[in-house]
Amino acid sequence: MVQGVQGRVLVIDDEKNITFVIQAILDRAGYETLIFNDSAEAMDSIGTDDVDLIITDLYMPGPGGMEILEFCQNNYPQLPVVIITAYGTVESAVNALKRGAFDFITKPFEQSELLTIVKKAVATHQQRQKEPITLVSSQRPAPVSNSAQPAAEISSIIGNSSQMQEIFKVISKIASSPSTVLVWGESGTGKELVAFEIHRNSNRANKPFIKINCAAIPATLIESELFGFERGAFTGAVASKPGRFELAHEGTLFLDEVAEMPPEMQVKLLRVLQEQEFERVGGVNTIQVDVRIITASNKDLEAEVKAGRFREDLFYRLNVVPIHLPALRERKEDIELLVKYFLTQFNEKLRKSVTAIMPETLNALKNHPWPGNIRQLENALERMILMCEGSVLTLADLPEEIQPVAMPGAEEEGSEGFKAIVRRQTQNLERELIEKALEETGGNVTRAAEKLGLSRKGLQLKIKELGLIRR
Repeated sequence: MVQGVQGRVLVIDDEKNITFVIQAILDRAGYETLIFNDSAEAMDSIGTDDVDLIITDLYMPGPGGMEILEFCQNNYPQLPVVIITAYGTVESAVNALKRGAFDFITKPFEQSELLTIVKKAVATHQQRQKEPITLVSSQRPAPVSNSAQPAAEISSIIGNSSQMQEIFKVISKIASSPSTVLVWGESGTGKELVAFEIHRNSNRANKPFIKINCAAIPATLIESELFGFERGAFTGAVASKPGRFELAHEGTLFLDEVAEMPPEMQVKLLRVLQEQEFERVGGVNTIQVDVRIITASNKDLEAEVKAGRFREDLFYRLNVVPIHLPALRERKEDIELLVKYFLTQFNEKLRKSVTAIMPETLNALKNHPWPGNIRQLENALERMILMCEGSVLTLADLPEEIQPVAMPGAEEEGSEGFKAIVRRQTQNLERELIEKALEETGGNVTRAAEKLGLSRKGLQLKIKELGLIRR
């Protein structure tokens, strides 16, 4: 992102005047705006332009807003989508929210309303970029067996460690109950994924799974986000809007980073948990809901209670079923599974053919502490696969911060330096692989290069570098 730019927003509407107005408003507010009047062209651009938010009209020639929403949900699930709709189609926009849209704007809209929603959505996306992405395994793990409860089918969490198997059992036991669940663990351990698996295995699976990140929403807006508001409740409230509790009726509401909720909102959340009812901001009618609550925190809520930052009575309401997710360094046996998953994903994304990893390289990954958990592992592997010149990941491909530390005093004793050892071992491996590929292809450099995932020129340079010049 360009320094000084608040964020990048992609706007899609077949009405040119609408896109021009939105672009003018956002440009003045410091956002970089990409506008499209052709929705099909816009969809082609989504995968190539790095944006923080998509604003799209609901009804357009070609792909409409719902199709764009579905495309983003399937391919870029962390990217917020805001729907533009005419006043008479608000019901359709609410349906879009239930299917994963971040928010909606009704025509005509106030400038303040647009900027409030954009600021919130961009902040949410930028916050998500610091959190782990959802990992969906290409191989479905076997269902968890449990003699007393029906087995939960955990199809999107990678892990065979004893810690993860225990979590699968807990999900199997509690999924169909109405009890509140508190998922806690370090950032990057997959708390949202666990919440979704609980919902997916419950009797509410066909109802909405609505999520909200309490850390990404300003304290002044969180009440209207949770409970909705009536028209005229505050400046910019040009139409009534349901909150997340209403949208989650008969389904599940996931409150991420609940420890960041302001004290005054903690009181109101406690009331909803106790009575299953609330009023919209600026409203007088009491709304009753049937919602299962799952919360998550990267902080120890019990410690937050002792420090006076979190209400003790609310903590006990939320902590009915606690699930602690271990850090990646505490389940090192799962790293190999994650590496295999990322190899598959990044080979496809980057059009590479890295098919193996040297044992010492895998051991280095297993022995790294991974303070950023799965997000850090993902980033490291993407960089390694992108920079790898062959088909095997070696120690030389490891980012500098993950390189194993050489024993102190080794160089003083006259032994080779660590980097020299790595370089020599890498060259030996490359020489062996190239000779094998040339032998299998009868000395055909073009075919050998294809086999190794290199360009013909790249292989010729390697042959020359390693002294394998063939006549």
